[in-house]
Amino acid sequence: MTESEDALAIRHVAERLMEEHPQLDAGLVRSSVQTAYEELRYARVRTYLPVLMERRAKDLLPPDGHPGRET
Repeated sequence: MTESEDALAIRHVAERLMEEHPQLDAGLVRSSVQTAYEELRYARVRTYLPVLMERRAKDLLPPDGHPGRET
């Protein structure tokens, strides 16, 4: 993946998560996706980067879908 492909993947993952979790602040979702990307950006196998980013971003989002509440 090139840098522009990475940016496109980040945007698509953020859009999917915002559709999946409309109750969450869009900035929080984007921040989670960006953090996930930063953690994975140097992976040698780039094919699954979008899937891995989405899974990691979901882990970073509030567990019950409401910001500020922990279980």
